[in-house]
Amino acid sequence: MATEQKLMRAIRVFEFGGPEVLKFQSDVAVPIPKDHQVLIKVYACGVNPVDTYIRSGTYGRKPHFPFTPGFDVAGVIEAVGDNVSGFKKGDRVFTINTISGGYAEYAVAADDAVYILPEKLDFKQGAAIGIPYFTAYRALIQRARVKPGESVLVHGASGGTGIAACQIARAYGLKVLGTAGTEEGRNIVLRNGAHEVFNHREVNYIDKIKKSVGEKGIDVIIEMLANVNLSNDLKLLSNGGRVVVVGSRGSVEISPSDAMRKEASIIGVALFNSTKEEFQQFAAALQAGMEIGWLIPVIGSQYPLEKVAQAHENIINSSGANGKMILLI
Repeated sequence: MATEQKLMRAIRVFEFGGPEVLKFQSDVAVPIPKDHQVLIKVYACGVNPVDTYIRSGTYGRKPHFPFTPGFDVAGVIEAVGDNVSGFKKGDRVFTINTISGGYAEYAVAADDAVYILPEKLDFKQGAAIGIPYFTAYRALIQRARVKPGESVLVHGASGGTGIAACQIARAYGLKVLGTAGTEEGRNIVLRNGAHEVFNHREVNYIDKIKKSVGEKGIDVIIEMLANVNLSNDLKLLSNGGRVVVVGSRGSVEISPSDAMRKEASIIGVALFNSTKEEFQQFAAALQAGMEIGWLIPVIGSQYPLEKVAQAHENIINSSGANGKMILLI
C-alpha cells in the first residue's frame, strides 16, 4: 500500500509580479530528500531583497513555476537522504540555500549548504545568518581583501547584511564607520561594531564623514544602494580605495575621473558565484564568530507566513531597516 503523501503550508508563486503573486497554500506536498540532501522542519526563514527580485522576474536566474521562494532557513533536521553522514534527525541547523524553497513548513537542502546552529543562537537568529553574513564576508574578506587597520564605511549598515558587515569588520581589526537613516538604526549599528555612525538622511552627512576620516579618505566602502550612493562613494575613497557593490536598484551616473585620480576600484559581489570550497571557508570563519561571540544576528521585523506579501512590500519600500527581516513558520 502506498504511503500517504504528507502536506504542509507553503508560499507558491505561479507567475512573476508584485507581492500579490505570493500565494499561501495549506496543501503543498512535503518534499522528499534525495541523495546528499536533508529535509528541514523550518522554524524561521530570512527574507532577503533578492527574494523580491526573483519573485518579480527581474533577477538573472529565473525559477520554474510554481516555486516557493526563500533561501535562508533555520530549523531541525526531519529526515536525511542517502549518503548523508554529517547530519541526523533532530540536529539544529541553518542553511544558505534551499532547493525546494524556504517559505514553507519543510524545506529540502543539499547537505553541503547546511550548517549546525550553535545552541546559543535561536532559530530566528539562525535564519538571519545565511545570505547576509556570507555576503558580507565575501565582500570584505574575499573581494575587498581588507587588512587590519584599514577603514571601512558600511553604507546602509542597519539591515541584515550591513550589521553582518560591521560585526565582521570589527572582528577583523578594521576602523568601522556606518550609516543609517533612523536613530534606532544608528544605535543598532553602534552596538554592533561601528566606531562611528552617520545619518544618511542629513543633507551634509558626506561632509561629516569626510571631516571624520580626514585627507586620507576611506579604504573600503561596502555599498548597499549603489544607484544612489556610488558617485559620492568614489569621492570618499582613499588612494587605491575600493567600493564593493552589494546592492543596487537601478542605474547611476558617475565621473570616471574620480576613480582614475585615486586608482580606485569598483567591485561587484554576487554570493552564488562562490565555489563550494569558498562557501566552506566562509562557514568556518562564521562558525568561529558564533562560538567566540562576535557573530550575533539582530532580528528586525517578524511576520507570520500568511503575511509574506506585506514583508515583501516593506523590505523594498519601508524607510530604514533595523535588523534582519524574518518569517516565522
